Amino acid sequence: MAMVDLSAHSAGKPVALADIADRQEISLSYLEQLFGKLRKGGLVKSVRGPGGGYLLAHDPSDVRMSDIIMAVDEPISATRCEAGSPTGCRVNKSRCLTHDLWEELGNQIYLYLSSITIEDVIQKRVLGSSGSLFLGDLDPAIAAAQ
Repeated sequence: MAMVDLSAHSAGKPVALADIADRQEISLSYLEQLFGKLRKGGLVKSVRGPGGGYLLAHDPSDVRMSDIIMAVDEPISATRCEAGSPTGCRVNKSRCLTHDLWEELGNQIYLYLSSITIEDVIQKRVLGSSGSLFLGDLDPAIAAAQ
């Protein structure tokens, strides 16, 4: 949210984190932590002094949503197991029966976020058919039961 806000409001001028915090209803101290990581990850540049703030370091069409997630060290995981670990999250270190299902969901989320840029979000190009899909569309038996 903050990176899309930054892109939408910068117009080539630095944007103060306090302004982003107000518009997006996000804690300023949390944003300061995130933007420190984003700066270290090369996704934003900071400008000090009066009128200072942050700018995107790259064109919005070049910044993928997965880049942002990776820069702030937020794992894309739907399982409690440690990524890439041969052991599972159960007490006896075994994997649960649905481990592969949740691990693949995490992979699909990453692939999806890798396909979307900040520019896509700003231009509302991520709106798909998910908002108009009804359960009845998936199974004729469900439609008949309705």
